[in-house]
Amino acid sequence: MFSNFFIKRPIFATVLSLIIVITGIITIRGLPIEEYPQVTPPQVSITATYQGASAETISKTVAAPLEQQINGVENMMYMSSTSSSDGTLTINVYFKIGTDADKATINVNNRVQMALNSLPSEVQTHGVTVTKQSSNFLLLVSLLSPKNTYDELYMSNYAIVNIVDELKRIPGVGNTTLFNNQEYSMRVWLKQDQLAKYNLTSIDVVNAISEQNSQFAAGRLNQTPSNSSQAYTFTVTTQGRLDKVSEFENIILKSKKDGSSLKLKNVASIELGSNSYNVSATQNSQAMVPIGINLQSGANALQTANLVKEKMKELSLSFPKDMTYNIPYDTTKFIEISIKEVIKTFIEALLFVVCIVYLFLQNLRATIIPILAIPVSIIGTFIGMYLLGFSINLLTLFGLVLSIGIVVDDAIIVIENVERILHSNKTISVKEATYEAMSEITRPVIAIVLVLCAVFIPVSFMGGFTGAMYQQFAITIVISVVISGFVALTLTPALCSIFIKKIEPKPFWFVKKFNDFFDKLTLLFTGGVSLIVRHSIIAIVIFATLLGTTYQLFQKVPSSLVPLEDKGYLISATSLPPAASLQRTINVGKQMSDIAKNIPEIEDSVIISGFDIFTGASKTNASTSFFTLKPWSERLKEEQSADSISQILNGVFYEIPDATIFALSAPPIDGLSTSGGFEMYLQDKSGGSLEALNSVVNEIIEKASSRPELSMVRSSFDISIPQYHTILDKDKAKALGVSISDAYKTLQLTLGSYYVNDFNLYGRTYQVNVQSESKLREKPDDLNAIFVKSESGKLIPISSLITTKRSIGADTLDRFNGLSAAKIEGEPAPGYSSGDALKAIEEVASQVIPQGYSIAWSGTSYQEKAMQGSGSQAFLLGLVFIFLILAAQYERWLMPLAVITVVPFAVFGAILAVYLRGLGNDIYFQIGLLVLIGLSAKNAILIVEFAMQAQEKGKTILEATLEAARLRFRPIVMTSLAFTIGVLPLAISSGAGAGSRHAIGTGVIGGMIASTTIAIFFAPLFYNWLARLNAKFTKKGKTNEA
Repeated sequence: MFSNFFIKRPIFATVLSLIIVITGIITIRGLPIEEYPQVTPPQVSITATYQGASAETISKTVAAPLEQQINGVENMMYMSSTSSSDGTLTINVYFKIGTDADKATINVNNRVQMALNSLPSEVQTHGVTVTKQSSNFLLLVSLLSPKNTYDELYMSNYAIVNIVDELKRIPGVGNTTLFNNQEYSMRVWLKQDQLAKYNLTSIDVVNAISEQNSQFAAGRLNQTPSNSSQAYTFTVTTQGRLDKVSEFENIILKSKKDGSSLKLKNVASIELGSNSYNVSATQNSQAMVPIGINLQSGANALQTANLVKEKMKELSLSFPKDMTYNIPYDTTKFIEISIKEVIKTFIEALLFVVCIVYLFLQNLRATIIPILAIPVSIIGTFIGMYLLGFSINLLTLFGLVLSIGIVVDDAIIVIENVERILHSNKTISVKEATYEAMSEITRPVIAIVLVLCAVFIPVSFMGGFTGAMYQQFAITIVISVVISGFVALTLTPALCSIFIKKIEPKPFWFVKKFNDFFDKLTLLFTGGVSLIVRHSIIAIVIFATLLGTTYQLFQKVPSSLVPLEDKGYLISATSLPPAASLQRTINVGKQMSDIAKNIPEIEDSVIISGFDIFTGASKTNASTSFFTLKPWSERLKEEQSADSISQILNGVFYEIPDATIFALSAPPIDGLSTSGGFEMYLQDKSGGSLEALNSVVNEIIEKASSRPELSMVRSSFDISIPQYHTILDKDKAKALGVSISDAYKTLQLTLGSYYVNDFNLYGRTYQVNVQSESKLREKPDDLNAIFVKSESGKLIPISSLITTKRSIGADTLDRFNGLSAAKIEGEPAPGYSSGDALKAIEEVASQVIPQGYSIAWSGTSYQEKAMQGSGSQAFLLGLVFIFLILAAQYERWLMPLAVITVVPFAVFGAILAVYLRGLGNDIYFQIGLLVLIGLSAKNAILIVEFAMQAQEKGKTILEATLEAARLRFRPIVMTSLAFTIGVLPLAISSGAGAGSRHAIGTGVIGGMIASTTIAIFFAPLFYNWLARLNAKFTKKGKTNEA
């Protein structure tokens, strides 16, 4: 027999285990650390600029043609776009999990190139960029001047020149965003009265700048072929681009024969200003420059964050005096703390298991054996994780915590059987007892390993988000179980033959009392089994009732993707009345900052005025805030949790006039969504008007607001933004000899920022922008002072060619999967899950939306909808493979049913525990169910195996059933209790990541309690029935053969 070799050669067995441990310790250092495995979809971002264009114009002329080409790119899940009235377009394309992000970027870029010719020339001039992106916001670096020595413009450009490029080169950084976007620009502020005085227009100025701020290539002197015999060839250089304010001031607009000239400085003010003035940011009321760091698709969060922190520390050494930085928003703090908490739980579980093992084995020498076996299996698992490219994350660590109970079970089964044989046969030696024990349990141990592998391996091949979540957890357990099975057949019997002694010390009083209690419990259990076997009708009724109750509980327990966590920060979205100025938004931000200072649990508040986090666009009437909370160790009370503080903030913010403010919980999985609620798009498939779409959106929001499951239902779709609509009288323009394009170009030069060309400074390229002075672009009447030149050279007032009227329109417009759409978001109300919220908003939408409209999901909601049913699929797969494995092993079709029929008891216990604790049916609970399939089956396998062995020795089916139940009661209770106690720290933990630990721990403990207290009575009953049925079939088969 396989084990006999190692019993005879214990040193060889020890050396094998030591090799596994040493290799495991080496590989741990090479494993990356992250919160989750790569479960966020790869994302490719396309950005374009159309200065001066409205959101609707950009949506129709830029977004639509690009999306038509991009749609259907290989492995695409969905795409969304946001067109903003600040002249920007962002299209985000999301791909199936597991897609190569680099390949996806190339595929998208190829399609974008095909669409370029159909875009407006202004967009082509600026260029369309395609980048591998991640919505996983990693860090926010804050650049400050504590004594206000430097303004935002200086700090922004210091960051652009000295910091941003350095951060972009760090491996794992997907994108670096300067939120206030105050990049240097040569600003030419036109004085329209002076232009008119000299018979000039804005277009004349643009032409002069374009002509005189250019780079020219003059060539070379004596370049071959040449007849000259000169010894050298000389490069001829010319004055290139201008780079100083004084040089731009001296651009010539007009000159006379006498040498006098009209310079740009005579008709305009020139300064080195900012490219954009749309965003302003503060940290704790102090002006700051926010640098956002996004994680690259597939990158390791902790490693990238540490590299960013190291780089910032290095760069800060060369900062000017009175410039400093800090990191007020860091998503990796949660990862670090939650992983430390799981490791702490892991150690607690280990200690609990050791205590339980000693309580049952009552022998210190015997207890040493599982203590030595556990590290071999657990540390050895890291070898498999390293080879498969896994990371140390919450799921793999949960797998290892649960593995402790499974691993120790294998060792306990071996030790307990050796000791049982020693007690029943006083003349047998320890080594002989070990040989006999291994002959009895080698097959059950192999069966248990195969069954557990059969449960977990199939689900690791499930695709998408669910497969990515299951895979690393499942395979981690498989690796530990396989190593544990190997150790149980090699090291454990070898150690048994050395450590276990025939003469044992007398147990102390507590252990003696425990033994007496357990002996009585065994007698009660055996009597109970005998009763149930003889009164099977009652058992059937109980079983049926239990199945019905389980079904009802599943209907009552709310579903969700993953539990909401206290991630140590909150996100706030602020919206002022349409078209509110940036200054009004800044003033609201100051009030929010003052409120945050008075809440002791808030450590930092960062308020970015002019930036809308939900659309990713600049809006003067919107702001985004990040509130970093104090460490979890300082927030132990329920009222100090992120959810409670969010409710407090929402209550106080409600009192701020002129602003709608939502303080939102952080998303459960970074990179999937911007908040913890749902994301839904209402798509217009009919090609209808924006007004019709707006009407449906408002109706949905109104109806959703009355649903108890929903709160903070909102939409970024708003077509009530006050605007002015200008109509050019083309007939009149042509009659006066005015070019249509010149008329519109003059409007853009006056009201918008017109990009002319570039200049160089500090080794970088910056834009030259022309715009009228602010006093001439405040109201429609200011257009009376703006002129456009006719073909004859006469100045025509632009106001005489256009009609201006008040109107309303959209500031930003969304599209989803190539259709005009409105984004609707919301949060589950307190006491409800994300699954409840999704169901409620779906019901509202189905009642409201007319023909030609449909809904689509994005972010976390998309994954939650896609995941529905996958838990049941994984569960059924596990059951099917257990059946097939056991059928192959037993060479019988009926006997595996005796094992499978105990699984419903574990499911009942799990769903009951989750229901009583008020938790949800999420992916962690479903992972726990998979574990319970394997563990409850393992208990039944021990009974079935021993009953079959007793039958083979000549006992009747009933005698064999009762003997197996009696013999396996102690090891089953011992292993189940060891596992349950090992998981207990997960269920009662607190701090960062407690939500996920509770979700997996509660279900598993409930299932194990039910499996050990109820199923253990029914497993012998099911075996008894099936063994009798099998005997009938066997007898009938023999009769037929005869």
